[in-house]
Amino acid sequence: MIIDAQRFKQAMRQCTGAVALVTVGTEPGQRTGLTVTSACSLSDDPPSLLVCVNRNASAHARIRAEACFAINFLSEDHTLLALTFSGQKGLNGDDRFAFGRWIESATGAPLLEDAVVAFDCLLAQEFETKTHSVFVGEVQDVRVATRASPLVYLRSSFQGVRDIRDPFSLGDVDARRSSWSNFS
Repeated sequence: MIIDAQRFKQAMRQCTGAVALVTVGTEPGQRTGLTVTSACSLSDDPPSLLVCVNRNASAHARIRAEACFAINFLSEDHTLLALTFSGQKGLNGDDRFAFGRWIESATGAPLLEDAVVAFDCLLAQEFETKTHSVFVGEVQDVRVATRASPLVYLRSSFQGVRDIRDPFSLGDVDARRSSWSNFS
């Protein structure tokens, strides 16, 4: 069975993804970035992440050229930034950085000052597919916010995790043993 692109996209819209901005560019005027839900941890030895970037994206060539990038995971207060960096606000390249508070990372890549978490990465490896490259970034620095609620993408819209039910708690070990014994 061959799955067409539209059916695949419809299926993927049912999968919740953390929303991040991949940013690159050590010089003002040369910065660019994009919104992704395709960034995740790869390993803790060495600490590394991977992100998938379309080869047509302006950030793709810049990541290759500069060999560094940042992955800034957004809070639910950053919906406008997510839309801006996705191209839906009509801004490109460095103009996208007019929104948000940006600082320079150790590698020079732009970090969003109030991101839920921001990773500063050196490009360690790249794998090419038909339309995208998978960039592996070795983490050089990390900034973590203490009280931010993450932004997620689900069913074609940005949402805060507060819209998702409270986490389920299993309680202490004795309580779990007691409750599980009732099922046997």
